[in-house]
Amino acid sequence: MSDTAPPTAAEADQLARMRYRRALARKKRKEREAASEVKELNITAMMDMMTIILVFLLKSFASSSAAITASEDVRPPVSSTRATPKDTVAITITPKNILVGDREVVRLKDGRIPETQFLTDKRLVLGLDEQLKKEVKKLKFIAERNPAAPFSHELSVIADKMVPYDLLVSVLYTAGQNELENYRFIVLQRDSE
Repeated sequence: MSDTAPPTAAEADQLARMRYRRALARKKRKEREAASEVKELNITAMMDMMTIILVFLLKSFASSSAAITASEDVRPPVSSTRATPKDTVAITITPKNILVGDREVVRLKDGRIPETQFLTDKRLVLGLDEQLKKEVKKLKFIAERNPAAPFSHELSVIADKMVPYDLLVSVLYTAGQNELENYRFIVLQRDSE
């Protein structure tokens, strides 16, 4: 015979209430979880957002031009050209320094490259050569993974109109040694009268 006695009516009633409370708590928990779930996606709002982003990107792409570092030291020559600048590796030559992008790679002394920056041939500029190798490596890495952005071997030169010719030749020689053979000189456009 069993040692446990059958539950009394009060105990059976209490047990039924406990089961009811558990079932009610379980149902409420499931409703809370269901309320926090996203049942459907509002595609109209997402399409509006994507359209705005697309218009913004097209507008900014259409008005993009060469990035010229604003400086009092650089006064590019004036020209009547109508050609639009492209996004390429940019070298800026001022009377004080040579920059690749926004990074200074060589500080000039009296408008000339210091002797310590030259290799034995007096043409290859060491600091510039090192930075251009990094830029070319980065562009080739991008070109390998993105066929829409091929490595174009192009270089934009932003130079003060008073930069000496031998300094310009040294910079272009160093660029040529780093596979940047196509030069574009950035100039200010002359106002049409």
